[in-house]
Amino acid sequence: MFPRLKTPLRCRSRATLLRWATALLCVGSLVANLLLLVQGNAMPASLLLLQLVAMLGVAWHLRHGAKSISMRPAELADRMLKVQESERQHLSRELHDDIGQLLTAAKLQVEWLQRRVPDDLQAHFGTLRGTLEDTLGKVRDVSAILNPRQLASLGLEASLRAHLVRTLANSDVHWSLECNQRLGGICEEVAMAAFRITQEAVTNMLRHAQARNLTIRLQRSAAGLTLSIEDDGQGFTPAANPAVAGQRGMAGMQERATALQGSLEIASQPGLGTRIVVLFPWPPRTHERARTPVSR
Repeated sequence: MFPRLKTPLRCRSRATLLRWATALLCVGSLVANLLLLVQGNAMPASLLLLQLVAMLGVAWHLRHGAKSISMRPAELADRMLKVQESERQHLSRELHDDIGQLLTAAKLQVEWLQRRVPDDLQAHFGTLRGTLEDTLGKVRDVSAILNPRQLASLGLEASLRAHLVRTLANSDVHWSLECNQRLGGICEEVAMAAFRITQEAVTNMLRHAQARNLTIRLQRSAAGLTLSIEDDGQGFTPAANPAVAGQRGMAGMQERATALQGSLEIASQPGLGTRIVVLFPWPPRTHERARTPVSR
């Protein structure tokens, strides 16, 4: 009924059996040592072997426990990103399907009423209709930002271009998206991470940088997919630990890159703009295929 839970439960039951076996070995060794101490007898070879096995079991558990603890932060970050994407998709559907439909129905109702009201009320109904159209358009934009459904159908480059056109349409920023290679074969996780990092970087630029020019580059190589985002804005001083410094946007970008075994480098100084470079390594099964870049 729950196939995804079978493997974790099986592994958990094995680990439980090993813990109980180790505990019994330790207890048996302790009892035998106490009996020998009371009777004043020498330690036999079988008891020495029992203690050796118990010590090996304890050492294995200590090593396994340390390894599990070291993996938990990465697993937690990956889980948080998946939950975040799931919530974004759910909210996007709610906006598009429910609120969007209600606004469309209200717009149609206003149009029906507008054809039947006196001329002196036409201007008011026209204003109301325009407000509903603007609200409906913004709801659709927010829905698209929360859940870029075009990633699967159009691909990463076209989705980024559509996002930049929509986001920077009313700004004075001159932007360019450079991609001289085909991006086919990129897995969904990498495409989504690259899209979200670009989305966050562009949002930060609009809020804080006051930049005039923005350049985004996508390039595939033998090492992986490289995403470069560069602007000529005010710049800032990157923190060694963005989460602790309160740079939540930068921390989120770092988490997305780390979750895919990638790297993220930020070069910025006050007054000298910002450059963000992200490398997403290829999965092992596609590493050989990616060694030779495909030109357009």
